[in-house]
Amino acid sequence: MTIKLISSPSNQIIKDLKALEMRKRRKETGLFLVEGLRSVIEGMELGASLKYLAYHSDLKGKDDINRCVSYCGKCGGLPIEVSALVLEKLSRKDNPQSVIGVFEQIVHKLETIDKNDTDRCYIALEQVRDPGNLGTIIRTIDAIGASGVILVGQCCDPYSVEAVRATMGSLFSVPIYQATQDEFINWAKDWSGDLIGTTLQSSVDFREVTPKKPLLLMMGNEQAGLSEDLRQIATTCIRLPMNGRADSLNLSVATGICLYALLEPWKP
Repeated sequence: MTIKLISSPSNQIIKDLKALEMRKRRKETGLFLVEGLRSVIEGMELGASLKYLAYHSDLKGKDDINRCVSYCGKCGGLPIEVSALVLEKLSRKDNPQSVIGVFEQIVHKLETIDKNDTDRCYIALEQVRDPGNLGTIIRTIDAIGASGVILVGQCCDPYSVEAVRATMGSLFSVPIYQATQDEFINWAKDWSGDLIGTTLQSSVDFREVTPKKPLLLMMGNEQAGLSEDLRQIATTCIRLPMNGRADSLNLSVATGICLYALLEPWKP
């Protein structure tokens, strides 16, 4: 297997990979950057297509790196042995990871979801704008064992460096769906379980609700909350009481609380 040696940050391949920090370039290529050996291995173990593998020369010959190099070759990708300067170029961190992978993006279609499967729970995020929030929510979805995330409207990119980093590898195990607001509303009309919206308007305490399965939890934008259009299709709207001076919670924190509270009654 051919392993390319690159020591210069100005190499064209490195420039092309660096360009994946831009959403436009990610959209054009269908690729995204993943930092860290652990996250790269997570992608490998879940069958994601690894198109480039950049690793520090000091790691040459180590078992985990050999596994990654072999897997990259099987995917038709290019393993690259690089210098510390190259890793600094590819990473935004002051202390860059010693391994960076470039994987193919996977976005699923709403039509592939079985809306009658009562073991399922999906989270719809409407116009989420903060990639750190999105990444943390994806990680939480993975931790609780929910089925996937649906991005509704103009959301931030789940494949941005910030979002991917916040998922800590969970991006590979949580299916991602994307839809316009109209597409989502039309698709959700015949949802067989409960559609739970989160809002302060005409809502009940989240602790008072035991949802009908399958569950579809709808969370709104960080600033504006859930839109009126999505509130209208909710079977129930819930709120998290604010007992202190703060009048709101971070979106990822609120999503985590709601998920654990709503899914707790389903435990055997």
